Amino acid sequence: MALRRVLADAADGERAYAEGPRAHHLARVARLEPGERVEVSDSTRAWEATVESVSGEEVVFLLGEELEGPERGAAVELHLAVIKFPRFELAVEKATELGVDTIVPVAAGRSDGGLIRAAVKRAERWRRVAEEAAQQSRRLAPPEITAPLSFAEALARPAERRYVLDFEGTPLPRASTDERTALMVGPEGGWTEQERAAAAEVGAQSVRLGSTVLRAETAALAALAIARAG
Repeated sequence: MALRRVLADAADGERAYAEGPRAHHLARVARLEPGERVEVSDSTRAWEATVESVSGEEVVFLLGEELEGPERGAAVELHLAVIKFPRFELAVEKATELGVDTIVPVAAGRSDGGLIRAAVKRAERWRRVAEEAAQQSRRLAPPEITAPLSFAEALARPAERRYVLDFEGTPLPRASTDERTALMVGPEGGWTEQERAAAAEVGAQSVRLGSTVLRAETAALAALAIARAG
């Protein structure tokens, strides 16, 4: 049986350490126990390890054999318009499992204003969801989840390829492993004409996913799976 993977805050070559909220979660929720064998990652490397000590303030791991790192896939950012929080949270969890690098909550023109205002405080919960999903899916690290950005701010983020999911466009291609790709997924009702025009001005390509109309979270996950396939 595969060992479960947990994330630590630091490693010094012999031991790894989880502190603060991460230690509290491992001690009180995950219920790690001294002597338990796990895989531990410091977000850049991973090892087989044994839990040496556990408290709500610090969990210490004694490191064993270093594990081979995963093959690097295409670097993909998901720019997802703010939608109802249970659905956005689902997208965060599943996008993490699919290997997304960064998730950018976007205040789109047709996003609900109340949700946009609440999203600033919600971002920390989304980061916790991503961390749990990263451990479950055996990633080295969770994706970055930025603070909510305006559509213009999202467009200004650097990316060699930028695709805007829409009702019309060319089929979405796979992302290249040597380029950073941004996938932009709008809210229910889609993008406004002003947003389409602004995206076109910076060279974003309009793409579609099949012939059916998908909910935002479904479109986001389908697009991410296509982009990172192979």
